[in-house]
Parts: sequence; C-alpha cells; structure tokens
Amino acid sequence: MATSLTFSRAEKTLIVVFLLTLPFIQPRVRDDGIGYYAFARSLLVDHNLQFRGDWKDPRGVPTLIERDNLGRPAAFRSSTSTGHIPNFYPVGPAMLWSPFLVLTHGAVLAARRLGSSSVAADGFSRPYLIAMATSTALYGFLGLWLSFQLARDYFEESWALAATLGIWFASSLPVYMYADPSWSHAHSVFAVSLFLWYWHRTREQRTLFQWITLGLIAGLMLDVYFANSVFLVVPLLEALPVYRRAVTEGNHPAGRVMNVLSRHLAFCVAVLAAFAPTLIIRQIIFGHPLAVGAYANSPWNWTHPAFWSVLGASQHGLLSSTPILIPAIVGIFWLPRRVPVMGRALAVAALAFYLLIAVYPWWDGIESFGNRFFVSLTPIFILGLAAAFSEFARRWRDPLGARRRVATVLAMLILWNLGLVFQWGTGLMPSVGPVYWSEVLYNQFRVVPGEVLRALHSRFIG
Repeated sequence: MATSLTFSRAEKTLIVVFLLTLPFIQPRVRDDGIGYYAFARSLLVDHNLQFRGDWKDPRGVPTLIERDNLGRPAAFRSSTSTGHIPNFYPVGPAMLWSPFLVLTHGAVLAARRLGSSSVAADGFSRPYLIAMATSTALYGFLGLWLSFQLARDYFEESWALAATLGIWFASSLPVYMYADPSWSHAHSVFAVSLFLWYWHRTREQRTLFQWITLGLIAGLMLDVYFANSVFLVVPLLEALPVYRRAVTEGNHPAGRVMNVLSRHLAFCVAVLAAFAPTLIIRQIIFGHPLAVGAYANSPWNWTHPAFWSVLGASQHGLLSSTPILIPAIVGIFWLPRRVPVMGRALAVAALAFYLLIAVYPWWDGIESFGNRFFVSLTPIFILGLAAAFSEFARRWRDPLGARRRVATVLAMLILWNLGLVFQWGTGLMPSVGPVYWSEVLYNQFRVVPGEVLRALHSRFIG
C-alpha cells in the first residue's frame, strides 16, 4: 500500500527557507577549500593524487601554501617522500561531493562528445563548482534538518524551529554553507548531526547491525573533520553504565560483558573501516597512514590554553562574534535536567570540544568568520537554544508574550549576524587578526544597509 510523505508546518518552513537561500550560493574554491576540493578533482579528472593542477605559486611550480607557527603563509616543500604534493586536509568532504561531481563530470563529457566544447572537463569549470557548492549547501541543510528532528523530540516544535533558524542564520554556519562551500564545516554539521541523530534513535535497543551502522557514520565523521573525534565520547559515556550493570546485576556477568563488548568491538571495527580512506590516502601521499604534518610540527597550547580568548577575543571569539551562542550555551547546561542521559553526553562533548580548541595552535581559525571550528557543534547548539527558549517560556508564563519576545530577539540577532557576514565578505571587517568593534558598529548602521541594497540590485537585477 502506498504511503504519502507528509511534512509538518515547521518542516515545510525549513524546506522553503532553504530553497530561497540557494541563489546566494557562491560556487568557488579558495584558501583551505583548495585542499579539500583537490582530492575530488584530482581523482576525478587526473585519476591520481599528484595535485599538479590544484596548487601553483607565481613561478608556476606546484606547491602547497601552509602556515607557520604564527599563522603566516609559508611555502611547504614541493613534494613528499612519495613524490606527491603534500595535502594534509581531510578527505571526507571530497567523499561527500563525489556523487554529485561524478554525475557532473559524466554530463560534461557527454556534452563534449556531442560537439559542445564551451565547458572544460577540468573540474574547475562552472558546472563542477555549482555541483560542489550546491551539494555543500544541501549537506548543511540536511544537518540542520536532523538537528531540528532531535530538538523536536524534547521541546515544542516551535522552539525547535526557532532554534534551528537562529543557529542557521545567526552563527558562522551561513558563511561555510553558502560563501565558502569548498571548506569542510557544512559537511561537518551533516556528519555530526547524522551521528548524534542515529545514536539517539537507536540507543534504547541497538542491534549489532545498528552498532556497525553507527560506527560507519562515526568513521565518516572523522574523515570529514578530525576534531570530530571528540564526539566519540558520546557512545563512551553511554557504554560505562552498561558495563557496570553487566557486572553487578544478575548471574553470569562474564557472558553479559562479552556480549556488550562484542557489539562495541564491532562498532570500533566499523569506525576504522569507514576511516580507511583517510589512512590509505595518507599512506599514498606521505608514505605513512598516520602522517599529521602541521598538526604535530606546531606547538600546542598545553601549558597556556586560550580559554578566554576562544570565547571573547576580538579576533573570532566565539561569543563576541556570534552572540546567539550565549543563550545556546546556557541552554546546554539546562539540557541534563530535561534530557538526563543525552543532555549529559552532549554537554560533555561540547566541553571537550572547547578544551580541544583552547589548546589548538590556531585556536582562532586564522582566516575565519567567527570561530569556524565550533560550527561542528551546530546540533548541540540547536538543542541548547531550544532548551533556553523553552525554559524562558516556562518562566515567563505567558506563551504568546514569550513567543513575541523570542521572535524579536531572534530577528535582531539574525540581522546583526547577516550584517557581519556582509562586512566580512566585502572586506569591511577583517577575516584575519583583531576586529575593531567600533568600526564594525559604525559599518553596521551607516554603511551596510546601503551597500546591501546595491549588492542585491547588482546580483539579481542589474
């Protein structure tokens, strides 16, 4: 019997908003995106991992532009011991792009066979970039969709929708979903959201097959962004009480422990299997599957973590750049009260991610809008913001008044953030180094409104 696919009003709203944002996608590859996109383009077009067509310095010699300890551009050696241009970027985004790029490449080749030579089959012509950028936006949207589904399981749908729209447009996400689609952050939102969503959906009675599936998703999450390894703490925290019960409750504890252990071992094997593309490519390029390059060559901040700077520094401080995360983080601390098991796990994961970035050599993201690393926490921020909205409404005791006030504050935060995005994109606000907020404030009210109207007119009319 046929079944019809139905969507709630909130889900329809998310779909319509996503479709309306598609014209703002900028199909381009630049900066870190060169490294991510190189895996897909080189394998698809050149059928190798030499990257000879991906990096070139002014002298025409292929080279990868790396960063030194101070974040300054520094030319890396031109080839590895295996004769490849070094590319330390994760391969996961290329894996996610590949279905779209393969179809695009096939269509371009077919068009050229039919006599059309206006579009180059080089991986850089417009059809490829449009496919790459559109798929990035789609993956970002799917991550938001899954995060919304998680939030809706525990909070009123209207608060889940408000939180999703708030993080979507008032955080750093729109830059990496639309303006810089060749970077990995939107893919990270998708992979982390899928992992948390599937973990949540199966955590009551997870079968062996579901453990393997969860492990494959976790491996993909690591392929996309290495810092996402922090989220493995979620199933770890879930496992600890399971082992305790297996040992202390009932007879034959050894058998129960082995049963649980076999499922966790299957999960670990699946993680390694899904992470194998990264290990294989590292072996090919560097001659070692665990080569880490700049991550090991630069000193980490183990003795002087940037705890405050990560949150409040003028250059890409998390809270100073994206103030909507203030109520979201407050809500994360409320989550364990409302959702004890999941809330504690997500709060610990968020804290662990913060500690990781605080000791990271380039904690500010160097060239970044806001602190781009924390885009990976999008599903947790959405749950935290939904929790904050729900708690505010409960204490206000006037549902209509609470909705109006939340809507007003949310609209202000979104407009503020989109103004910052415009300043960042047009060079009014620096993407590297300290930000002078007096200038930013002046630009927001005196420069941005007129420039936005001119930009919209030029893009869609002129």
